[in-house]
Amino acid sequence: MNLHITVLGAGYSGLVAAKLTARRTGARVTLVNASDRFVERVRLHQLAAGERLRDLPLAGLLDGTGVELVVDRVEEIDAAARSVRLAGTARPVDYDLLVYALGSRADLDSVPGAAEHAYTVADPEQAARLRERVGDGGTVAVVGGGLTGIEAAAELAEAYPGLKVKLVTAGALGEALSQRAQGHLRRVFDRLGVEVRENARVTEVRADGVVLDGGHHIGADTVVWTTGFRVPDLARQAGFAVDDHGRMIVDEALRSVSHPEVYGIGDAAAVRRATGQVLRMACATGIPAAQQAARAIADRLAGRSPRPLRFRYLNQCVSLGRRDGLIQFVHADDNPREAVLTGRPAALYKEAIVRGTIVAMRHPSIPASA
Repeated sequence: MNLHITVLGAGYSGLVAAKLTARRTGARVTLVNASDRFVERVRLHQLAAGERLRDLPLAGLLDGTGVELVVDRVEEIDAAARSVRLAGTARPVDYDLLVYALGSRADLDSVPGAAEHAYTVADPEQAARLRERVGDGGTVAVVGGGLTGIEAAAELAEAYPGLKVKLVTAGALGEALSQRAQGHLRRVFDRLGVEVRENARVTEVRADGVVLDGGHHIGADTVVWTTGFRVPDLARQAGFAVDDHGRMIVDEALRSVSHPEVYGIGDAAAVRRATGQVLRMACATGIPAAQQAARAIADRLAGRSPRPLRFRYLNQCVSLGRRDGLIQFVHADDNPREAVLTGRPAALYKEAIVRGTIVAMRHPSIPASA
């Protein structure tokens, strides 16, 4: 078969999609990624806290699959020519089918001073810089009360007992979680000495801390920015249909609603359930979406009508340092149940889930019920 499938991005979604489409279609598959390493993004708060992460070369994860790896940064997608222009390669990469899986990055542009003064745990380089910064102690302000901010604050406080950790959130701590879950979070933060400032919207980041709406200043030697993510603007620039956040709009089989030769998965795609709910950015969403996209591509190439994405959430897994955790069990639409798992069992549960994602990267499969 001469069909050429190009996958952009080798995160949790892109890597699975590339391997499964190569296996199920027999097409020539090219995977383009800016780095030659797979990044365990869900562990980057651990990297910031001084833990050494596994080295996962993409070449090793792709060994024996027939997928061609191109290590380069995507500069432009020419939808009319069906080609992708790269930063360091003169010749563009063409495609018959394109899988768009370029992920997301921390949004450092929405508040003045964040780009200049804040650190993130959204990529390994930033997480490593943060590790070097906080190792000497002082005060760190983690901005953002979502799961990323909660995990970062707990991890830093546990790993560096001499570090004063403050968490600043525009809402309530863990407001999307159940009452039992919120209670556990507060007990853990009290034990770790994390100071929580709720209902505090940050309007400026400075070298010496953050400024809140109303002018109050919270002093900090280091600011960690965990609130908000942005997707690349490449889909919009290429003329693909996108939502207000720049995420590719896809149908129930994850195909672009404007360009049928393009599929969108992961953080950079707005995947909707039949109810209209947009699935949240998470590897818990991205991996099933990649499996669905691979199935849909294989079905269409075989002359079959692909089945729509069938998906439900089960839980939200939160690490609270290495010895504690929180598993928030949820309804199918991701709203919290009262049921939770906490403490050491939750930490072990979360670790098993994270390890399981690497198993999925090495040996991806499509569940029979997908």
